[in-house]
Amino acid sequence: MYELRITDEFSAAHQLSFFKTGCERLHGHNWKVEVCVQGKNLNPDGILIDFKELKRIVAEVLSPLDHRFLNEVVPFNTVSPSSENLANYIFNEVQKRLPSNDLRVSRVRVWESDNSCASYLGE
Repeated sequence: MYELRITDEFSAAHQLSFFKTGCERLHGHNWKVEVCVQGKNLNPDGILIDFKELKRIVAEVLSPLDHRFLNEVVPFNTVSPSSENLANYIFNEVQKRLPSNDLRVSRVRVWESDNSCASYLGE
C-alpha cells in the first residue's frame, strides 16, 4: 500500500454555539489541512497520483471555505463548523474528486492551531 500526504491551508471564521468557553463567540483560525491518499497500484509512470493534481483537488475543495464565515457556508449553515466536521467534509469532497477508483482518502487532519487538530479516517 502506498500513501501520499499533502498540506494546504485556509483562513476562516466560525462560531461553535454549543461551547460555553469562548468558542461560541465569533473567532477565526488559520487552518492547516493535511490530506493523505492511499492506493495499492502505481500508474505507468510509477506514481500513485501527481502531487500537483492532489494539491489542485484539495485547493478546489478549500477555496469556498477560504476567508469566509463558515457558519454561512453549506453544509456548515446546518452542521457545526467544528474541526471534526471540517475534517469529515474535506475527506468526502476530496474523495469525490479523485481521478481513480484505485485511490482513496485515508486521513484528513484539520489543524486549528499549532497544538490542536482533529482527524477523520473514514468509515
